[in-house]
Amino acid sequence: MDEPKRDDGPKGPPPWMLSLADLISLLLTFFVMLFAMSKVKIDRWDEVVDSLSQSIKPSPVEESDEPVAQLNIPRVYRKPAMNLDYLSAVIDDAIDDNDVLGDATLSREADKLVISLPGDILFISGSSEMTDQARKALFVLGGVLGNIGNRIGVQGHTDPRPVSGRGLYASNWELSLARAAAVANELKRSGYTDYINIYGFAASRYDQLPVMADEQARFTMARRVDIVIEPHSGSGIGGS
Repeated sequence: MDEPKRDDGPKGPPPWMLSLADLISLLLTFFVMLFAMSKVKIDRWDEVVDSLSQSIKPSPVEESDEPVAQLNIPRVYRKPAMNLDYLSAVIDDAIDDNDVLGDATLSREADKLVISLPGDILFISGSSEMTDQARKALFVLGGVLGNIGNRIGVQGHTDPRPVSGRGLYASNWELSLARAAAVANELKRSGYTDYINIYGFAASRYDQLPVMADEQARFTMARRVDIVIEPHSGSGIGGS
């Protein structure tokens, strides 16, 4: 009869495991010793700690009214617009004693103030070249307009008769626009710094003039340059 096999009890780990455990313990002890001997840079350590803290718990971002776009539109200063009724009285006093501006007329069209300057006393016939007296007169007028913030525009007009001869301008449209630009440039030279809109209407508004017994007087009124003053302020940007 065979004898039963003996049970020697639970078997332990293999011998090589003991050697591996000893090696890991020695390596861990070695790295702890290296860390203890090293010199930690405090400022660098603080940066690491702050970075980790910010990542784990970011601080709330405060809202700011400052512009954040890379390209921002700069703030533009605008002069306050002047009341047109008051401005009409100021301009009337300024131009009343002037030899050239004394023939100008002031009128109200809707919500705008219009200064109508006779073209015959401003320009040489059939051209946009100003007389010396006209330049001096517009310098006076521009000095007044330079102190206001109202936006202004300059409109050139002619009578219905076509341009005669072989002048610089092929039509009344070109002549009226050139005269409006000439007046606008003189106003800019005299101190008005805001943008000025210029228009050339030729004889397109001739029918809006009052009917007169003397047609020549109506033609004279048609050849004019209007300075139109609006009730609101200009752009604050130089130009013409």
